[in-house]
Amino acid sequence: MTACAIEPTTEDGERDPEEGGRHTGDGEPDTGEDGDRTTAAPLVITADGAYAARLARSGDCWFPERWTLDGPEPYAVPLPGHQPEEPGTQVQPMADGQVLIHRRAAGRHTFTLLYPTGPGTGEHPLGAIGHQDGGAGAGTDPGGDAGLRLLPPAPCGTRAYALLVGRRSTSLWLVAGGAFGPECVAEVPGRCSGGVWLDRAGRMLALDRETGGRTKAVVVDLGRGGEVSPLLQIAADSDDRLLLADPDSGLLLIGSDAPSPGEPRLGWGVLGSTLPVRFPESLRLPGRVLTPFAIQPGQVLLPESCAVALRVDGPFGSWVGMWRPADRRLRQCAAPEGWLPGAGLWTADGELRLPYATPAVPCGVARVPAPEPGRGPGAESGPGLASPGTPGSADSPEATSGTPAEPCAPRPVPLQQAPLARLVTN
Repeated sequence: MTACAIEPTTEDGERDPEEGGRHTGDGEPDTGEDGDRTTAAPLVITADGAYAARLARSGDCWFPERWTLDGPEPYAVPLPGHQPEEPGTQVQPMADGQVLIHRRAAGRHTFTLLYPTGPGTGEHPLGAIGHQDGGAGAGTDPGGDAGLRLLPPAPCGTRAYALLVGRRSTSLWLVAGGAFGPECVAEVPGRCSGGVWLDRAGRMLALDRETGGRTKAVVVDLGRGGEVSPLLQIAADSDDRLLLADPDSGLLLIGSDAPSPGEPRLGWGVLGSTLPVRFPESLRLPGRVLTPFAIQPGQVLLPESCAVALRVDGPFGSWVGMWRPADRRLRQCAAPEGWLPGAGLWTADGELRLPYATPAVPCGVARVPAPEPGRGPGAESGPGLASPGTPGSADSPEATSGTPAEPCAPRPVPLQQAPLARLVTN
């Protein structure tokens, strides 16, 4: 394979908005394969919002690109290697500005840290994982090396983890930040997907585990040797996934088919609370798929006041939704041109930042203020606005059984089981 000439700035204008971070046979890289609303965004952002990374394209060649987001203006630095990257290559930014890259070659998963060195790219190899190292059944798992996936950036920014799915179990690997290269730190029975951090220390990790034909979220305690405990058990025969969590407030965004068997619904709860999970009608839009991707941080003890950003996929493409548990209304607005769907972050003071790339602006960030508490969707919002009488509008009735959640301190303990009689509340 020959090397490509990489321009200082690039565009990525051929993304299918319905595919989001998943790339197809047209040459777009696949960055996730869960199929359960936890697909990785095409741009991965560190937990502190300082850096981001993606696999960008120049002509027919793919190369890693690092974005710096914490300066006066965002800018991108290309990090091309000696040869183009494969479309399935995964990248992840680190807190020090380096970029972790996961490559697949000769039946092995290799991990390397990339960093800019003047006109070139420096590489610091971290080691590799072979199929025989992947836990029970890994060597014979159908799908082969497609079973390894980088988890979302750890809150500390100095470590990176990956899931390697086997036939009967899933191994959790520390692939960057360890002392001696990749290290298996936990073995979880069943096939796991997802991956959500529950605390700022990077100790409590939630995974969606499939066993016995059902998927339930569990917690892996990395401070106790990978001890596994239940997190969500809404109904015995439901699939309950954790999609997003905020360690400051304890707010959880949950996907489950418990209230409507066979139909995944979005709900919310509070980590450590004894109150049930709620599934508001404002997060149920027929013919559209809602995927939460960012929660407003810094709202300690105020989970109902946290602003949540959601990607909305519908017949007209992808756009942005903004919602608060206390408001019970979904505001929808057009995404900026060239938005990297599902990528974005909130600031503590309530500004939503959406990264985008266009031919004219190859590295840009749109800034959208959160709607004021207690106010519904505005008339200026973009495609697919809810009209009066439809879910998410001011006239739409909400289920009101149960009582509002009381704020509680975030604690890294499993959410209590929710009684079926109170599944759908406000």
